[in-house]
Amino acid sequence: MTAVKAADIDRFIAKPDPALPIVLVYGPDAGLVRERVDALVKVSVDDPNDPFAFVRIEGEDLSGNPSRLVEEAHTVPLFGGRRAVLVKAGSRNIAAAVEMVVNAPSPECRVIIEAGDLRKSSPLRAMCEKAKVAAALPCYVDNERDLARLIDDEMRAAGLSIAPDARATLLSLLGGDRLASRNEIRKLALYAQGQSRIEVADVMAVVADASALALDGVIDAAFAGKTADVDGEFFKARAGGSSPAAIISAAIRHIASLHKMKLAVDGGDSVDFAMQRGAPPVHFSRQKLVGDALRLWTAPRLVRAMQQLAEASLDARRNAVLAEAIAQRTLLSLAVNARKRG
Repeated sequence: MTAVKAADIDRFIAKPDPALPIVLVYGPDAGLVRERVDALVKVSVDDPNDPFAFVRIEGEDLSGNPSRLVEEAHTVPLFGGRRAVLVKAGSRNIAAAVEMVVNAPSPECRVIIEAGDLRKSSPLRAMCEKAKVAAALPCYVDNERDLARLIDDEMRAAGLSIAPDARATLLSLLGGDRLASRNEIRKLALYAQGQSRIEVADVMAVVADASALALDGVIDAAFAGKTADVDGEFFKARAGGSSPAAIISAAIRHIASLHKMKLAVDGGDSVDFAMQRGAPPVHFSRQKLVGDALRLWTAPRLVRAMQQLAEASLDARRNAVLAEAIAQRTLLSLAVNARKRG
């Protein structure tokens, strides 16, 4: 069995086993999948920009022509050197194409397969975990220890230190997607250039928007059907400086994101994977309530709710004195409707 343990993945990527020329990189953390795929490409070919050395194939192309993968794997580079093929699995079943290259691997070409969250019973995952010439690298959402190591690595690279309370605050705001987390830390490090230590104020200024965090609370409560929490979260948002118009606008943006994720779920993605593929991915602190919302709402009902919010936005602009009551009443109505079926 060649499913690489989480503790051994970084070591494997730094020096891939030549006896395992086929590598499947998969999991719910799309950013971590992308990061590890990029690292594998860098150690597998001398020049990723050389089309004779590095080839990208979409899974859709393989579903209709499964022999293409094994043909590409056995193609001799025009100018010699190492060669690699990257396959983006997508939603199509490419197990037949991968099986062909598993049965006839090329020691001169690394085949890297980039996939999403695959169940243990998935034909692609099962095949790569069992094949003697393949390795399967799972990419799960970072836990607190992973995020702490990521912060420390990036701080060290930037020549900065971070205060313990700032580190704890930063930890609470990261997660869900490795690339997104790394980008936030690098943005913070860039902001802090010229100073020796990062403080809580720096984290709050760059990574966290206090009013946005308050908005998340009321919006997530409404769409998850938490009627008892809506009023309290609404007043927190107002106390944080968010206007009724800003709250409604944030709800409209969120429902558009929910609708996109719901369509992905209806298309076969898991709720967790749909949240990771969001733009941006759903922060781990919100995943429970956003996941509840995705299970409660249907795509058509989300469209109707979006129309309701649009009407509320118009009413609030026309009746500024009643804007707060309109926004609060609309969010409470959404929370009640979230629990309704049909």
